[in-house]
Amino acid sequence: MNKLLQKLKARLAGRRPLYGRSAGATLGLYLLALAGAALLTFVIFMLGFYIYSALREQVEHYYFDFFTPVIVIPLYAFMSGVRDMALLFVILLLGGGFLGVTWAFFRLYQRDLTRVVEAAGTLMDPDAAAPRLPAALAPAEAQLRLARQQVQRSAAAAREAEQRKNDLIVYLAHDLKTPLTSVIGYLTLLRDEPQLSPELRARYTGIALDKAERLEDLINEFFDITRFNLSHIELELRPTDLTRMIEQVVSEFGPMLAAQDLTCRTELPPKLECSCDADKMARVFDNLLRNACHYSYPGTEITVAAKAENGQAVLTFENAGPTIPPEKLDRIFEQFFRLDSSRATRTGGAGLGLAIARQIVQLHGGTITAQSACKRIVFTVRLPLAAPAARKS
Repeated sequence: MNKLLQKLKARLAGRRPLYGRSAGATLGLYLLALAGAALLTFVIFMLGFYIYSALREQVEHYYFDFFTPVIVIPLYAFMSGVRDMALLFVILLLGGGFLGVTWAFFRLYQRDLTRVVEAAGTLMDPDAAAPRLPAALAPAEAQLRLARQQVQRSAAAAREAEQRKNDLIVYLAHDLKTPLTSVIGYLTLLRDEPQLSPELRARYTGIALDKAERLEDLINEFFDITRFNLSHIELELRPTDLTRMIEQVVSEFGPMLAAQDLTCRTELPPKLECSCDADKMARVFDNLLRNACHYSYPGTEITVAAKAENGQAVLTFENAGPTIPPEKLDRIFEQFFRLDSSRATRTGGAGLGLAIARQIVQLHGGTITAQSACKRIVFTVRLPLAAPAARKS
């Protein structure tokens, strides 16, 4: 018996919440209204019987006057007809009362639904007043107000992201002119000045190459913006050794690490196999390591570690760099958010690398987080070792 009660309680507790008027209270009020209609029918019947009895008394003791033949006798004849069809009139009164009560209660729910629909219509209108519903619909009103706030926050975030993207495109378009002008200028010098010394020619060629590489970076940022906003990311899952992948990515960063006077130390298990999209995950590691290179103090060490823990692959990318303020750390994975607002340096990217990394990790059923304190920055990626359900974005 106790088990049955526990199962019943668990089932009731697991039910979805019901909004609107209480079904029990409404049913009780409906039955009370039906009883009121029956009582009103009885009162009308008794009142009619009393009027009929009074009229009959007046007619039986007829006195000649003006009102009796003009009013009393015709009214008595009408009431006599009603008396002869009393059962029909009672049925009509009861039926009409019951139908009227039922219609009123249906209208009550119709009015409630209309109010809810009208209130829902204000969710997308920022200038509309907050929804207000009857006291019986207070839970629904609270949910609508919450949904309205969430819609407004989402709309504001979308407008802010769109504005940031538009501003970034304007900046990038402007930045394209600077390296392109330099490339054209130095190549023109090399063409028009054939007598340049080998040292000067090598210097001009190196500057032109550097500016051309910067131009390539800016063009790639444009492609990143387009891919991130217009394409769907689909995963092609297959068993992948994350240890080997990280070692390969780190080796590819050798020139960048050397150019910025950085070293990279790895703490990896002999093998860490995970079912993932190797190309997409390599991009995640590339973005995290590139971010560490850009924001590390010269002469410091970047540490990349990996291990298996509770059915997950846990990977950390740690570097020594300026502590990220909490208000920026909370937004670091947003689209087009950049820690460095300067557009003059090579580190000024589109602000998409970490946003894309988070999207790819989440599609794999994992998480990515960032921590920063005491001039240390740590990014932690957690991935399920088992194959996640097929997903796409």
